[in-house]
Amino acid sequence: MNFESTTSSSILESFKVLDLTDEKGMLCGKFLASLGAEVIKIEPLGGDRARNLPPFMNDTPGQEASLYYAGYNTNKKSITLNIETDDGKAIFKRLVKDSDFVIESFSPGYMHKLGLGYLELSAINPRIIMTSITPFGQEGPYSQYKSSDLMCFAMSGLMYLVGDPDGTPLRISVPQTYSLGAAEGFGASMIAHYYRERTGEGQYVDVSIRDSMIKATIGILPECEVNQRVMKRGGAYWVIRHTPNKMLWACKDGWITFRLHGGTFAVATNRELVKWMSEENMATDFMLNVDWEHLDMDEADDEMYKKFEDPVGKFFMSHTRQELFEGALARNIMLLPVSTIEEVANSPQLAFREYWHEAEQPEWGKSIKYPGAFIKASETPCLKTRPAPSIGQHNEEIYKERLEFSNEELALLKAANVI
Repeated sequence: MNFESTTSSSILESFKVLDLTDEKGMLCGKFLASLGAEVIKIEPLGGDRARNLPPFMNDTPGQEASLYYAGYNTNKKSITLNIETDDGKAIFKRLVKDSDFVIESFSPGYMHKLGLGYLELSAINPRIIMTSITPFGQEGPYSQYKSSDLMCFAMSGLMYLVGDPDGTPLRISVPQTYSLGAAEGFGASMIAHYYRERTGEGQYVDVSIRDSMIKATIGILPECEVNQRVMKRGGAYWVIRHTPNKMLWACKDGWITFRLHGGTFAVATNRELVKWMSEENMATDFMLNVDWEHLDMDEADDEMYKKFEDPVGKFFMSHTRQELFEGALARNIMLLPVSTIEEVANSPQLAFREYWHEAEQPEWGKSIKYPGAFIKASETPCLKTRPAPSIGQHNEEIYKERLEFSNEELALLKAANVI
């Protein structure tokens, strides 16, 4: 089944997006572009600051060498425009008149001060949907605070739960909050789009990145509310129960995930693991005599867990990840290896699903492998990946062909630092 399109058959094929976001919201525009919308990335004259974010091609910094920027801006077009000038504002308003979405991530109030807030834009185009993606939202005591991915992660409460029990809170090693906030911006924009298709009316969408991250703790907050228990960092352990249950185990060449469940849910897994360990003379008398079907892990204490952990840990350490994975598949044991990034890139499952797309990067003189469509839809397929644009790559297309500026007018605008 063909789940990709190079034609105008995607769900947002006829819609236009003006993308004013920096790294806080770029993923929102990427999703819209993947669904077929024409997404015009509007950059300041010197280029989006996110173009200076690492990692870089060949570890050489440069605005056209950022792999970070390239990954988050596929399928977009790029124009340069100084929206702080009168002429720049006028041009932006002309673009809004024929657009369907505006997405931005400036500080709250910035667009309004320029005369380009939602009220002004909706007066030009009542169907416009304007989505703002900021650290703390448009209003409230924190709304004007500067922030970062790290700060949003810390203030969400999720960082408190990441790390070892006897260590400090930790962040995830690559930015997470910006991606989650931008993804929520995309989802909210599509909800507003659905409303517009039914009523003909656009609306304003206010997304708080920190609020988006707090939702990631949705399975933890009830523990505090209902059981009056503040969750602690668990590291390699599942800490929902009163006694920590190990989930991450070392083996010969890396790590695997396995959690000892109780009751009928896991009786087959537990028995097969013990049988496997027994075949290799590594099962203890205690494990051989456990009534797995009636084992209640809620009643297990530290001493009982220790009787499980020690022999199981030694057994895992006597095997490689692949040996454990193949053995688990053969025995229907709930166990999986922890993949490295290289293994993800070379995954046969992802290759079978044609997840990776090769896109030619002329400025780099080579093709780059990108993650492909984030969904597969038989009737409204996503677009095949096109590389991120260079700075102002589509100026001539948008300004001359669409807005019908003459060469003389463009020269004057360029001299005035408008484009």
